[in-house]
Amino acid sequence: MKKVKIIQLVLIAVLFFACSGQKSTETEGLDMNMAEPINLDLTAANNLIALPLACVLQEYPNKLSQVIGGKNDLREPKDLHPSFYGCFDWHSAVHGHWSLVKLLKDFPEVENYGKAILMLRQNISKENILKEIEYFEGHNKSYERTYGWAWLLKLAEELHTWDAPIARELESNLQPLTDMIVDKYTEFLPKLVYPIRVGEHTNTAFGISFALDYAITVGNKPFTELLKNRAKAYYQSDQNCPITWEPSGFDFLSPCLEEASLMSRVLPRDEYVIWLDAFLPQLKKKSFELEVGRVSDRTDGKLVHLDGVNFSRAWSLKSIASTDNKYNHLITIANNHINNSLPSIVGDSYEGGHWLGSFAIYACQ
Repeated sequence: MKKVKIIQLVLIAVLFFACSGQKSTETEGLDMNMAEPINLDLTAANNLIALPLACVLQEYPNKLSQVIGGKNDLREPKDLHPSFYGCFDWHSAVHGHWSLVKLLKDFPEVENYGKAILMLRQNISKENILKEIEYFEGHNKSYERTYGWAWLLKLAEELHTWDAPIARELESNLQPLTDMIVDKYTEFLPKLVYPIRVGEHTNTAFGISFALDYAITVGNKPFTELLKNRAKAYYQSDQNCPITWEPSGFDFLSPCLEEASLMSRVLPRDEYVIWLDAFLPQLKKKSFELEVGRVSDRTDGKLVHLDGVNFSRAWSLKSIASTDNKYNHLITIANNHINNSLPSIVGDSYEGGHWLGSFAIYACQ
């Protein structure tokens, strides 16, 4: 056991250095105040791909979160979700597959490339996707609304932008489910009178952000306009978001920063800067600080969410910073958040390991 623990610690250190790009021989520790971008390299990719490889085919433990319409609905996870049954729950399985696609696309030399391709081809088959659609047509029409929907469209977007024959095959197989999710967004958002402002799965700003990325990437103009219009209806008049109330105890998303990140996609740059100055005026101050989310127990599936909030805050802060140079100081805060949680996700408990790799990859891109 001691040998295994030492190996895990070595892998964690390698992953940390590879992602951060920090090169230091200082014995007193690492300088966390880096303004330079944090990017993944092949070493980090080799470590991170181990996380989805270990769980996309792992059926148990499993949280189904399903509505039971009768005894025939009581089936094994793999029977209900032949594509996305692993990684503890449906949405984590979806973004576990996104992680595989993202790493294979960006690092074709990554270890276990062939194994990952086989897993993707096995799970995202035409037959399996049609069975996934059947599930949504029963008593679970609002299943995974909108968090799982958002990650499904992020997976579809990643496949669409991957220039490889396998990507065309998988994109085609996934397309019926992708189209169904677009239809579900199109039906649901006009009926959602008020946005959902929480730090967990149902956060509306997050759900719209990933959907908008997909819509723009594939050139779906009606869907793009719907998403932008709903975002403006929900958020354009918002002011003085209470970011000092964050994070809540189980948050893995920042309600304030997810909204600010979404509106950076929606508003023209000049309008956005004015909006942001009313919404989070403190962000423009060079002295702005944001304490990282602190995890007291990484074996607790809810408390480990705070590692997720560190990664999602980071990608939101980087999105905000990209709009105007006066927000460049937010990159340092983003990097601090990434570096706080990054060393903990490899070799840690399954409660975080089944999903945090995807958050780390997205935060580091």
